[in-house]
Amino acid sequence: MKSTVAAILAAGKGILAADESYPTIGKRFMALGIESTEENRRAYRELLFTTPALAQCISGVILFDETIRQMTGGGASMPEVLAWQGVMPGIKVDAGTMALPGFGGEKLTQGLDGLRERLVVYKDLGARFTKWRAVTLIGERLPTATCIGANARSLALFAALSQEAGLVPIVEPEVLMDGNHTLARCEEVMGDTLQTVFAALHGHRVVLESMLLKTGMVLPGKDCPGKADAGAVAEATLRCLRRAVPAAVPGILFLSGGQGGVDATARLDAICRKGGAPWKLTFSFGRALQDAAMKTWGGSPANAAAAQAALHHRATCNGLAVQGKYSEQAEQENAARSK
Repeated sequence: MKSTVAAILAAGKGILAADESYPTIGKRFMALGIESTEENRRAYRELLFTTPALAQCISGVILFDETIRQMTGGGASMPEVLAWQGVMPGIKVDAGTMALPGFGGEKLTQGLDGLRERLVVYKDLGARFTKWRAVTLIGERLPTATCIGANARSLALFAALSQEAGLVPIVEPEVLMDGNHTLARCEEVMGDTLQTVFAALHGHRVVLESMLLKTGMVLPGKDCPGKADAGAVAEATLRCLRRAVPAAVPGILFLSGGQGGVDATARLDAICRKGGAPWKLTFSFGRALQDAAMKTWGGSPANAAAAQAALHHRATCNGLAVQGKYSEQAEQENAARSK
């Protein structure tokens, strides 16, 4: 597991999250006029995973259950194709969210039933790491301690089961951007959430050195009238993480959480430029890496090469950001090279 962690945290690299559920990828396809069939999902994800020189900036890919079982047009499994590229395959193992009984508006992540057995299957299919996402919504009188605690316990049990199977768990407690909350309120909720999660991880004897944390940046809500620049986001994010995340955790992967691709890259760069963090910092982006590639592809095989170039461009920019070397000039120069 430690070698897996080291590979994921390789300098200048991050994770491509390609684990969208059926409803999520279906909505994104529908917006572009693409039918969400198994073949279209397979073709799109094969396009992503076979992007030339993907391993220059991407160390791992999070797969969906359907994808890890699929074959490419050439007859290889998706995990095999990634491994040949020098990219580590991982798997989302949660089963999505359900309404938390008695707590209107709050969600509990499902998927613990049968997880021990499924982890054995996923490892046989080629997975080296796992991911479990829990969501926290900020609103009037939300979140509750009950919701935070219930999800923390599920995250901890998932992590313990993953390590038992020899797989590195990526623990993802996401504080959603939905709402009109301020930057300060997000920092408060994220701090409470992370402290509760790490208490649960300790209680379940999870080895911190063999896990990774995936979390959001501290951001004001999407409907907040007051905006925050990249510097303020970086300062609040690092302050929150220093107070809540043990130094024994080897790395933190930032999720994009609905941010635009360029905005997510610029804020990642601002965080990484600060320096002094006890953990390695990198990215695990989904939409912020894929948007341009999906739009360019549009369901047409003729656009595959251009879509791959769009993905490589965005991944390269994020690879610069984790080194604190991203700039508008770098964005433009790399875009020109990718054409």
